[in-house]
Amino acid sequence: MTFQFLRKGSTNRKIFSAALTVLLMGLLAKAALGGKELVVARWFGRSDALDAFLIAYLLPAFVMNLLTGALASALIPVLVELRHKGNREAADRLVSNVAFLGLLSLTAIALLLALLAPYFLPWLGSGFSPEKLRLTRQLLYTLLPWIVLNGIAALASSVLNAEERFAFPAAIPVLTPLITILFIALAARRLGPFSLAAAAACGSLVEAALLVYFLRAHGTPLNFRWMGMDANLRSVLQQYTPMLAGAFLMGSATVVDQAMAAMLPGGSVAALNYANKIVNIAVTTAAPALSTAVLPYFSRMVAAADWQGCRHTLKRYSLLVAGAAVPFTVFLIVMSRPLVRLIYQRGAFTAADIALVSSVQICYSFQIPFFILGMLFVRFLSSIRRNDLLMYASCLNLVVDVVMNLILMRFWGVAGIALSTSLVYIVSFVFVVVATQRILAQERFSAVAPASAGRATPSA
Repeated sequence: MTFQFLRKGSTNRKIFSAALTVLLMGLLAKAALGGKELVVARWFGRSDALDAFLIAYLLPAFVMNLLTGALASALIPVLVELRHKGNREAADRLVSNVAFLGLLSLTAIALLLALLAPYFLPWLGSGFSPEKLRLTRQLLYTLLPWIVLNGIAALASSVLNAEERFAFPAAIPVLTPLITILFIALAARRLGPFSLAAAAACGSLVEAALLVYFLRAHGTPLNFRWMGMDANLRSVLQQYTPMLAGAFLMGSATVVDQAMAAMLPGGSVAALNYANKIVNIAVTTAAPALSTAVLPYFSRMVAAADWQGCRHTLKRYSLLVAGAAVPFTVFLIVMSRPLVRLIYQRGAFTAADIALVSSVQICYSFQIPFFILGMLFVRFLSSIRRNDLLMYASCLNLVVDVVMNLILMRFWGVAGIALSTSLVYIVSFVFVVVATQRILAQERFSAVAPASAGRATPSA
């Protein structure tokens, strides 16, 4: 693989530098998270207190991932276009409006979760005793500020990424795991699981405060003021809605996989989760690094109608990602059994478990290059504000997932569910590539047609 396309000052070089920065900071954050998990396991083990915290955390985390995951794709392209046109006042107005609506929405969601907790917690913790359910509800109430503060941090990170500032937002998530370790060391004996909930709220407060301060220091005040509906905010909301629907559908596919694995012999759900650990680390480290880096630059090229630049970046980074992801995938497939044995073979984890989990991990591994490559094209479609296509892709993914699960699990059991997931990402990759090629072909035709008409007029 040649790196000549990364010439000094080029857009591709900037993307590579940004992706590498986000990747390294992401690895640092995951290392801190891994350290936190070890400390949590040492103090709480598989206790009822930890069960209560995890159930209390489940729905707020799902809501946060749903709401903030779509934010960058909807906001950054509009923000970059305004900055590209030199309309700083309109950009600041847009940020203020989104911040106001975000704060209002997140506060309303936190209050709604508090009001509905007595109804949905007994369903989520159906096997909990009354005392354990009461503890779960108290932990949920302690976690509610985390929803609002984490949302503010996500907004500030998106605005900083739009300004091509990647290092600080990528490094900030290191703080909450470190604060959690500190809280456990100092307060776990007195507060029990409340030390985890308080650490999450305190960590999100520190992260949000630092990001907002950093944003203000670089000339973008994050004011939570309503400045009226305008065309820019309307454009963000129009793009946010299909992204939100798509994120919900993709999240539902994960739930479907877990539910269908529960239909198989005992231990299938656990095997599915064990097998997905390494694959999940690979895709949730590499894919976000690339997608975070390319979105602002794609948005800038789209604002400048630089379609040739978009094609060049898509082609070059497709080759670069394939050159890195395919060998890693082959290595993971070949070394699946030794890796599973190294990581899990101890205690109650038997040789039969190793055989099952390694086969499931092989089936999951096929998705890696397609998942990462797909994110490259997904970010292009977001930059051109065609998030409606991504919603359709998510609908297709859910249908393919259910159908292929029903077919493949009959032949290969839980490994068939993992293989179905890989097929879903292959289908999704083909969908976004075809959609991108059609859009670029249309843009090329629209750019060439006026010039051709202009040349034909004199001769006529």
